[in-house]
Amino acid sequence: MLTLSSIALTQFKNYSHRTFRFHSRIVGITGRNGSGKTNLLDAIYYLCFTKSYFSTAESQNVQYTMNGFRLEAQLRRHAQDEKIVCTVKDGKKDIALNDEPYDRFSRHIGHFPAVMIAPDDAEIILGGSEDRRKWLDGLLSQLVPGYLDHLLAYHKVLQQRNSLLKTMASLIHSPDPLLDIFDEQLVQHGTPVYEARKAFLPAFIDQVQERYDYLAGSHETVAFRYQSQLNEQPLAQLLAQSRLRDKQVQRTTQGIHRDDLLFLLDEHPMKTSASQGQRKSFLFALKLAQYEAIRAHKRFPPILLLDDVFEKLDQERVSRLIRLVLQPDYGQVFITDTHGDRLREAFAACPDAIQLISMQEA
Repeated sequence: MLTLSSIALTQFKNYSHRTFRFHSRIVGITGRNGSGKTNLLDAIYYLCFTKSYFSTAESQNVQYTMNGFRLEAQLRRHAQDEKIVCTVKDGKKDIALNDEPYDRFSRHIGHFPAVMIAPDDAEIILGGSEDRRKWLDGLLSQLVPGYLDHLLAYHKVLQQRNSLLKTMASLIHSPDPLLDIFDEQLVQHGTPVYEARKAFLPAFIDQVQERYDYLAGSHETVAFRYQSQLNEQPLAQLLAQSRLRDKQVQRTTQGIHRDDLLFLLDEHPMKTSASQGQRKSFLFALKLAQYEAIRAHKRFPPILLLDDVFEKLDQERVSRLIRLVLQPDYGQVFITDTHGDRLREAFAACPDAIQLISMQEA
């Protein structure tokens, strides 16, 4: 079991300094819009993943006019007390587990698994391929040993290769031997990522289907189609065949960085054919299946962070979701809402299971 006992936020987003303590498996966080409910969830996520769920730039995580922030959490995992501290100051980030700093942040990923469901998640369905790869990579980084290291190395080499391609037009001698080295490294790190993605998805869709049917209250067939250039040829061949074109367009046109997932509903693209309600059901099913995949792999449930679910789902789907998270195989759940009474009513059957925290309290 993984539980968060307390978290202290200093100069993080809208918080000057505040400490929260948690004593229940279900934690409801209430308050008006802009009071910091989502920022609290993001702070929890940050300490699990060493980055914000919402902000790519660290400057967006720092309280206005300040030059850094600090997060500290006390957790309990496998009956052991753990402490995570993250500080960001003047652009420099440090993260320590039990007062031992990490030499590489990637070593932290997977130790404290969490799943976030937030309003912006609709981009997984409606956005571009990068949004879907980001979601899949975030999941597999917690499940597959070495996946994140291969992915980070691949993108580092990809950036170097693209920089070289952009400068080649001005060079007298074409540096193909250097491209050969970059291509070997792309194959070395890209192929394991592709194989992990391809191996994971077929069984995972069955979990998504089960949860979709449960939330929707009816059966409609959902499916994935993994679109990758590597489905047709090995990466080494693709890079060799596309080298001339890559030189012309000055970027790498083949590789796992162009992979995509096509989500289907009854064999039709969900992005264009599904209703808003169907997309919401699929999105929640996707994240809940992600939760189950992590729980099965880790043999303990991750932390579940639910942001404004009452605003995104109808009453019937909310009721089904609440019944699901109250099951004993679910772990600690943090859920935000603008109305405390609505949370109390939702958990009326088990009032002792929920701790309510008001963001208006001093």
